[in-house]
This record gives sequence, C-alpha cells and structure tokens, in this order.
Amino acid sequence: VQDLKTDSQIQIWPTLQESDNRTCFLRSSSSHKFQTKHKIPLSKKKKPHMNQSDYSYSTLPNDIALKIASSLEVPDLSSLGCCSRVWREICQSNCLWESLVKERWPLLYEAVYGSHFKDWRGFYVKQHEEKKGQADSVINLVEQCSQSDSLKVIDYLHAIRCLKTMQFGFRDVQMLLLKQKLNVLLNLIGLHYCLSILQVPAFCITEALWGGKIVNRRVCVKWRQPGRWFNGFRIRDGYHSRCVYLEDLVTGEDDGEVLTVLERGASREFLRVQVFVVNSP
Repeated sequence: VQDLKTDSQIQIWPTLQESDNRTCFLRSSSSHKFQTKHKIPLSKKKKPHMNQSDYSYSTLPNDIALKIASSLEVPDLSSLGCCSRVWREICQSNCLWESLVKERWPLLYEAVYGSHFKDWRGFYVKQHEEKKGQADSVINLVEQCSQSDSLKVIDYLHAIRCLKTMQFGFRDVQMLLLKQKLNVLLNLIGLHYCLSILQVPAFCITEALWGGKIVNRRVCVKWRQPGRWFNGFRIRDGYHSRCVYLEDLVTGEDDGEVLTVLERGASREFLRVQVFVVNSP
C-alpha cells in the first residue's frame, strides 16, 4: 500500500496545553528510541507589593502639604504633627503659625509684625496659655456664682464684661468656651459675647456651635416683669419663662426676646432674671 509509510518516516508533533509552557518533540528513529526535549520556561517577574510603609509623604509637594495643614484646627494640626517626622516638620513651619497668629489675634499680630519675629509657634503657644488662664478665671467665677444649675443675671453680665476687658476674640471664645465639656451657662456667655460685643456673623457662630457639638443644648430664662398702673389700679407682676436652643438664639428664632431680657436684666424693666440649665433628653 503506497499510502503507508515506514515508522522511520513518521513525525509526531503533539502540542501540550499552553499553560504548561512546555513543548515535547517526539521523533521516531529507526531504532524506535524516542528523544524528549523539555524547554523550562522563565519565571515571570512579579510586581513588587507596595506596603503601606513604602509610601512616603515626602513625595507630596510642599505647597500642597502646607495647604492641607493650614486647613486644620490647631488641635488637629498638633495631632497631625505626631504622625511622622515629615509631617512634624511641616506642622512646625514658621509661615503656618504666623498665619494662625494673624487669624486669631489680628491686632496683636500687627503690633509684633514689624519686629521681624521668628518663633511664631512659640509666640502662639504663649498667647494661648495666657488666654486659657484668663478663661479659667471666668469659668471659676461662673461655677462659684451658679447655684443649682442656675445663674443670676448680674453674675452673667459680669462674666461678659470680664471677657470684654480681657479682649477675647472670636477664636478665643470658640476654642475655650464653646466646648462640650463645659457647662451650657458658659456656652451661653460665650455665644452672647460674640453676638453682642464682637458682632460676629451668625453663620460663623452657628458653625462654631456645630463644631463644639453644643448646638442642641438648651437654656431656660425666667424673669418677673413689674405690673403697670391702669386707671388707678396696679396690674399684678407677670412671671415669664422661656426655654430656647443655643442655635435659635443665633438665628433669631426666639425673636431676640431672651437676649434682650438678659441684657436689660439689671434694670427695673425686668426683675429677678435668672438663667437655668435645661438637661438634654
């Protein structure tokens, strides 16, 4: 049969699976011995796995890092500086603390700016400690005068006058008085001072209340209004009470009645004005 060929003329080329990466060549010979040749594939290079520690903050542009740091509050800025050596150097930048001094104490900044001041961070810390000591004196005064979670209006107004004498700014009040760990009476004093004395915009005070987590705190103001004379008869004194959220005092939801009573509490128009703490539910 012509179609048949001898074994020596037959070539077998089986292809194994590509995943094996091996090709077996079988060639028959007259001696019927098979020779096998294996190709060992080269191992693929694996991409290096990047650990979290492999990433370096030093690759972040300095101006962007300063921009991030400048958007933080001072407590958060101090926490960020504890993360790494790179962030510590950024958070201690002199230009960063100079801007913080200028924002918090603009008048004081103008007074020392021409003297080529260099250690702005040390200056900020020193001034903050001084303001903190003054705030503590006001806090102690209010705590001594308050009885059964209430405060007389004469002591209330005295605390506001103390803040004015100490030349407290909005940032001072925000950082030292509008805090959750303090009594709501102290929160109210700081709020009233910012509205009436500093005349800070309402939205700024509202943001400070939200930031301090005291926006939902309430106070109750009670007062007695002297009766008037009518046709020879004296109308009896009127007793009033008004409970209000701190946020409503800023937005004017109470029609400004509570703050008006507190401001005029020492006059004959309103008698026995007192502020009480309302426990949150």
